[in-house]
Amino acid sequence: MPTTGPTGLNEIRLQVMWTRLIGVVEEQAKSLMRTAFSEVVSEAGDLSAGVFDPQGRMVAQAVTGTPGHVNSMAEAVKHFVARFPVETMHPGDHFITNDPWIASGHLHDVTVVSPAFYRGHLVALFACTCHQVDIGGRGQGPDGRSVFEEGLFIPMMYLARAGQLNEDLLEIIRANVRQPYAVGGDILSYITSNEVGARSLAHMLDQFPKVSFDMLADFIITRSQAAMIEAIRQLTPGTYHHTLTLDGYDAPVELAATLTIEDQRILVDYSGSSAASPYGINLVLNYTKAYTAFGVRVAVCPYVPNNTGSLAPIVVAAPEGSILNVRRPAPVAARHITGLFLPDLVLGCLAQAVPNRIPAESSSVWGIQLRGGPEAADMFGWDKEQARPFEILLFNSAGAGARPDKDGLSATAFPSGIKSLPVEIAENAAPIIVWQKELRPDSGGPGQQRGGLGQSVEVSTADGAPFAVFAMWDRTQNPARGRAGGRPGSTFKASLSNGEPIKAKGKQFIAAHTRLRLDLPGGGGFGDPLLREVKQVALDVAEGLVSREAAQVEYGVVFNDDGSIDEAATETKRKPR
Repeated sequence: MPTTGPTGLNEIRLQVMWTRLIGVVEEQAKSLMRTAFSEVVSEAGDLSAGVFDPQGRMVAQAVTGTPGHVNSMAEAVKHFVARFPVETMHPGDHFITNDPWIASGHLHDVTVVSPAFYRGHLVALFACTCHQVDIGGRGQGPDGRSVFEEGLFIPMMYLARAGQLNEDLLEIIRANVRQPYAVGGDILSYITSNEVGARSLAHMLDQFPKVSFDMLADFIITRSQAAMIEAIRQLTPGTYHHTLTLDGYDAPVELAATLTIEDQRILVDYSGSSAASPYGINLVLNYTKAYTAFGVRVAVCPYVPNNTGSLAPIVVAAPEGSILNVRRPAPVAARHITGLFLPDLVLGCLAQAVPNRIPAESSSVWGIQLRGGPEAADMFGWDKEQARPFEILLFNSAGAGARPDKDGLSATAFPSGIKSLPVEIAENAAPIIVWQKELRPDSGGPGQQRGGLGQSVEVSTADGAPFAVFAMWDRTQNPARGRAGGRPGSTFKASLSNGEPIKAKGKQFIAAHTRLRLDLPGGGGFGDPLLREVKQVALDVAEGLVSREAAQVEYGVVFNDDGSIDEAATETKRKPR
């Protein structure tokens, strides 16, 4: 017989409603993808969508989306409620900001919050956060020296009042961006998605007339927090330390974490990390919290849906003025360069508490942001009238770290979860050609479980015109490390079609009739490579994932000229190291 809560409601009914609510916000996210003008949202899913109670607590989030957006939004809505008390909200109101210190860490993410009314009463808030390829200023890249250079700053304000759009704001936005039609359309799609969520919620509440949204929210948050605490109690209490070195902009960046497991919470302290950078690779605390919480949750309690309750037992601290908690007006446009590595740092701590459960390090997501038009043409004496302006961001994924019992996923955007932009969509959206996009052999770290492979990508303009690239890449010097005896993945390389290397960070111009080539890194391996099954190594070679040379050097598997395995030589070379 199922137990009942303090209201006497059957918990099965509440559980059904919880599942339905996740469906509601997933519909909200899908409506974003169907109505957005920007390919990064409509195709890659660089977004978040969620529903909140009137207190600003996140009750449910869509599965579609990124941790950086979702978990930052969990903090952002509280600021909206403080600025615009719910008792002052009306049907048709919508609120907006891209304040990095309130929302998801840089100006290129726009957050819209909308009240949801049911039978004349405000019952919930819907919110979404989506990436904008262009928000004015320099463009997304790490070169800016303050946030003022990085684009248009929208403070928390009304996007619409009682259904009347703030046309003055929209006019200002369109006047400050290079793609006014697309950006304006995107912002209207955010309103649409929130309204879709509100209608679906009302329909759900009609079907469960005895349950208020507040009752459901309390049940979800309380139950999630209890489950997270129970999962924490299964861990070995203690304090664990780990460090990670990144390339940085002009000097290496050191990230240090101290993770403490207590009875009912996990504390993560980033004292000892590098000071803030003069360039835009810095994080605001909100974004640091977002990816820290994700790193903890995927290892400790991944089966409980993400909401305020499951996030509450994770406490994050970073020294103000460090690269993980910068003060205004520090530059932050390329904050993901640093932030996407925080889960690996956290998992490095947890690997000491729960050995043989944590994967090797990953190599994350690699965006190619390109700009064409008169600016690039003028650099090389190209006819500016013939240089078509465009702005596009191509998401490409490197290799994920090997898992204790499985190979790492190749070309997978861990931890962001975004999708790669299909080549056909990219070439239709901008005058470019993607000449190559294929897995990079030997890039996955050798191990008993092999690291996931990166990709090799080659791109240029369709007509050979010059163009600019905003480089935001890492792991040129510091590859993804293996675990439990596994070897590191490959490093990252950026070059031109003539073989000339280019910098991994910063805006650079590519000459006419020249291609940009990126060789993305792989994930780290797990376990001694000599323990990998010979037949699995042979399959890797047959599929072109591992070369014969690497099979012999790293795995001790020797091939004859005809492709068969030299069993005697292999047995000799595979003696444990």
